[in-house]
Amino acid sequence: MGRVVAIDFGLKRTGIAVTDELKITANGLTTLDTPALLPFLKNYIATEPVEIIVVGEPLNLNGTETHATEAAGKLVQELLKLFPQIPVEREDETYTSKMAMQTLVTLGVSKKKRRDKKLIDKVSATLILQSFLQRKGIW
Repeated sequence: MGRVVAIDFGLKRTGIAVTDELKITANGLTTLDTPALLPFLKNYIATEPVEIIVVGEPLNLNGTETHATEAAGKLVQELLKLFPQIPVEREDETYTSKMAMQTLVTLGVSKKKRRDKKLIDKVSATLILQSFLQRKGIW
């Protein structure tokens, strides 16, 4: 059994979330500057069993592509080349940033900490992961 890794891809920063090996919990792992993403994943996958990689699909509310959709698609292709043994799936990430902010408000996170975009990206990756797990019936 392996972990599921979810990626909230951004042109500047990328949030990452993972499950435990039994896929019981989904937790924010980190947020990286996007150029550091592939080296980080190479190292992570070399040390942890990963079963699936999920990449958030950035779309506008009407389903059209955003400025980041093409770059996210290129990331998927790169992941498939680097890790041919690991399936890469897409998950709609519409509203995840707004939902992440609302989650932080609900949890009582201070306004100052909520301004940290790295925190928002990590929570967004966790929401993408939760959505994927629910859609696949894993949860």
